[in-house]
Amino acid sequence: MESTPKSLRLHLMAAGRINAGKSTLFNLISGQDAAITSPERGTTTDVVEKTMELRPLGPVVLLDTAGTDDDSALGNQRGERTDRALDRADAVLLVVNADEWGEPEETLLCRAKARKIPVIPVINRRGAPATEAFRTSLRTATGIPALEVCAADIAERSAFLDRLAGILPTVLPEELAAPPMLRDLIGPGALVVLMTPVDLQAPRGRLILPQVQAIRDALDGDAVAITAKENAFPRIYGELSRRPDLVVCDSQAVGVMTATTPDGVPQTTFSILMARMKGDLDTLAAGCATIPFLRPGDRVLIAESCTHHAGDDDIGRVKIPRLLEKTVGGKLAVSVSSGFDWPRDLEQYRLIVHCGGCMLNRRAMLNRLRTAKARGVAVTNYGMCISYCTGVLETVLSPFPGALREYRAALDKKGSGV
Repeated sequence: MESTPKSLRLHLMAAGRINAGKSTLFNLISGQDAAITSPERGTTTDVVEKTMELRPLGPVVLLDTAGTDDDSALGNQRGERTDRALDRADAVLLVVNADEWGEPEETLLCRAKARKIPVIPVINRRGAPATEAFRTSLRTATGIPALEVCAADIAERSAFLDRLAGILPTVLPEELAAPPMLRDLIGPGALVVLMTPVDLQAPRGRLILPQVQAIRDALDGDAVAITAKENAFPRIYGELSRRPDLVVCDSQAVGVMTATTPDGVPQTTFSILMARMKGDLDTLAAGCATIPFLRPGDRVLIAESCTHHAGDDDIGRVKIPRLLEKTVGGKLAVSVSSGFDWPRDLEQYRLIVHCGGCMLNRRAMLNRLRTAKARGVAVTNYGMCISYCTGVLETVLSPFPGALREYRAALDKKGSGV
């Protein structure tokens, strides 16, 4: 459980007004004094994270946040941090005191609804239980029955966790049923060939996360996974005694894969597989249709989900801009965002090229796609962008006929000037 990446965990966010008991509930759920609690106003000033196991759902990330009604000198900055945390929350635990509901709760509820995030009301009982009328009003506002607990009483922890774990599957069916990385594309006994370059961006002594996840998902699907570096791939492929059911490569080696693999064998990239698992592949494929219509001077955002020490030939900061400018025939105005940073003024960009999102949870990626779509900005993916510029996009989208149709439809629409 401890080795499960945060990006593959459900994110549960405790939110509410100042001194509602968010941090106390956070500590109750985690079973530890992970967050500072105090009667002093505005004790929580930044987002606090804690990973844990919530039976029977599995690994989760708990997020504790500052009060939504913080009117201190730093209140706006704390509010922005809370809003960023909301972008990656799968569910919000809205902590309220008995019979206390007002503008702070309504504001948070509206922000969550705009992101299509379920809000579970949690009444923090500090004295007399809440009235039935108040519990009914919470259910009417959120659509979810309220949970009630004395967050300061550790004796109530087990019963509360049972109730919380029981309600989450009913409000998070999509998140709990996110698509796997690749095993639904193959069957038991299938042969998967994975081309995994080991470049300067890979952590020392390890593969990068998408490569590890692809190997594990193939094994979970009772498939056979053969792994080779790009320089050995042609030889290994030629020695196979049977036709592979799927070939996957790092986006930077897509030319080697498509040149070596015969037509008719499903081929794709780790980046595209990751994007499908984390986001909306159809939207990203349609966004790729913007590339042939880019012009020199257009603004392009390279969106990285991680923060790393970029090398001289970094894929996002160097290779993709170089490929795009070669394709466009001139210089582009390229910007970069990293980690949880996500520009609020997306309208300035003609295209966003997003990484596979291995460090983001699915909710965060879907929210990014939603906000870009609302601003009228096309979004595509590293793997698709490189494959388009290399001339093999339709080949690597062949395992996903729906996404391929969306790309072709978007291309026709833009070409007709609609």
